[in-house]
Amino acid sequence: MKQIMKIGTHNGAFHCDEVLACAMLKQLPEYKEAEIVRTRDQTLLDECDIVVDVGGIFDPKTHRYDHHQKTFVDTVSSLIPDKPFETKLSSAGLVYVHFGKKLIAQLIEKPEDHDLTEKIFDKVYEKFMEEIDANDNGIATHDGKARYAVTTTLASRVANLRPHWNDPEQDFDKGFYKAMKLAWPELEERIHFYAKVWWPAREIVAKALENRFNVHSSGKILLLENGGCPFKEHLYELEEEQGISGEILYVLFADQSGNWRVLAVGCKDEGFKSRLALPEEWRALRDQDLSDKSGIKGCIFAHASGFIGGNKTKEGAMEMAVNSLKIQGIKFLEKSS
Repeated sequence: MKQIMKIGTHNGAFHCDEVLACAMLKQLPEYKEAEIVRTRDQTLLDECDIVVDVGGIFDPKTHRYDHHQKTFVDTVSSLIPDKPFETKLSSAGLVYVHFGKKLIAQLIEKPEDHDLTEKIFDKVYEKFMEEIDANDNGIATHDGKARYAVTTTLASRVANLRPHWNDPEQDFDKGFYKAMKLAWPELEERIHFYAKVWWPAREIVAKALENRFNVHSSGKILLLENGGCPFKEHLYELEEEQGISGEILYVLFADQSGNWRVLAVGCKDEGFKSRLALPEEWRALRDQDLSDKSGIKGCIFAHASGFIGGNKTKEGAMEMAVNSLKIQGIKFLEKSS
């Protein structure tokens, strides 16, 4: 008779980290049929094949993944030295570090050592899992008093599935399994997004970056024929890899209505600040008023902050970008684009 695998975690009130840790494990072939044992009884935990968020031990060799002991200080960076993430891990982060690549490889149908698996592992940690770790370990996103309450995070929604103090039935197990069904689809969707939507955009951005001097002699204007693709993160990363950080000032792309936009590239990690916003005298003007002021036909608008503008044609959007460079003193060889 086949032995039933057991995943151990604590009973009673639950948090997002152990919910997500168990949800991830249950997606793997070796734990798919595993029984989840919710207990604090050490005798029962000792019988489990893997234990998360309880037991006071972190030991991957015996599959013990608790992070509550005083001696625990591990981060992704401490366990995988070539990674930059320094947030203390929760049980979800520990499971992700040790099983995440296998899980991603399974979902995207690539080997664990594939470049795409590695990229998605990093991006999902940065944009999804690190929040879970930080929240569980009480690490705030900011210093000082928060400007407003954030109550719709995954951790908050998981917490809302615990029995309320005045519920007649205090069934924490029911809430725990409901929380697993909530948490897993969100992580799965995020992995698929980075594999099927985010990553394919990189090739488009890379080709546009390679072609930039054919678009304009300054090399500071990027033309994206696929305007809807997410390009900002790829642009920053590719610039850094090629040693040209900060070089691209404008990105041209078509919007959903077929008009064209000229976007001033933002300064990385500096909020709404642009590297070179559109000229002050154009800002907040629309249509003919903007065309008259700029001397460019077909203008639609220039945002009040100068971070984006619009024109009816690709040629008009290009002229807006080029004239913006000239007005603001960016030197380049005059040559037809």
